[in-house]
Parts: sequence; C-alpha cells; structure tokens
Amino acid sequence: QVQLVESGGGLVQAGDSLRLSCAASGRTFVYRPMAWFRLAPGKERELVAALSSSGSSSYYADSVKGRFTISRVNAKNTGYLQMNSLKPEDTAVYYCAAGRGLDYGLRLRVEDYSDWGQGTQVTVSS
Repeated sequence: QVQLVESGGGLVQAGDSLRLSCAASGRTFVYRPMAWFRLAPGKERELVAALSSSGSSSYYADSVKGRFTISRVNAKNTGYLQMNSLKPEDTAVYYCAAGRGLDYGLRLRVEDYSDWGQGTQVTVSS
C-alpha cells in the first residue's frame, strides 16, 4: 500500500493558478498509474486527469483540457496537477489516487485505483 498526501489547495480568484502536489510514501510509487479526481457539491466524483506510471500517456476531462496539466516526478515519489485559468466551476475537493503496482497502462475508472489521499479543497471565486 502507498500513502498519499495532497497539498497546494486554497482560495483563489478566477483566472489564477494553483499547483497541487501529491506526496507518496510507503510502497513504491514508480510503477503505479495515478490520477486526480474531484468532488463538488451536488455532483458525482469526476476524473480530472490520469497519467501512466512512466508519464508517457495522459488523459484529461474535456472541461479542463488546455488549462490543467498532470505530471509526476518518480524520483521524488510525487505527482502534480498544474491548474491555470481557474474558473468558479473548478471549485471542489481534489483527490490524488494511485493504481496497482506493475501496471503500465492508462487507467480511467474509479475501480482501477486502490489508494487515495485525504483531499485538498480548491475554491475559486468570481
């Protein structure tokens, strides 16, 4: 099992940027796919972005394409979500998730992820 801790959330104005970090410890992070999900009031949990273990393949929800970038630095056991041009509709709790070990694919389902962080709040005002 890998432990994940998100950081970097906060309250910002529309048009601002934030970078979320996901620090991993415990079992190795390097061989696992990762993703960022978000949960907003009154909405279902949404996959925001996903990244393969090597960082070579990625997926983005249509609502964030061109604005968000998912990345990872395996040598630091850390994943990131760079969020630019933030909008009020981006307001949510953001969760980092890691998939199962020795999986080199790009995983897009909640069921593909075995370990989750506690979440970090992102609030974007008009």
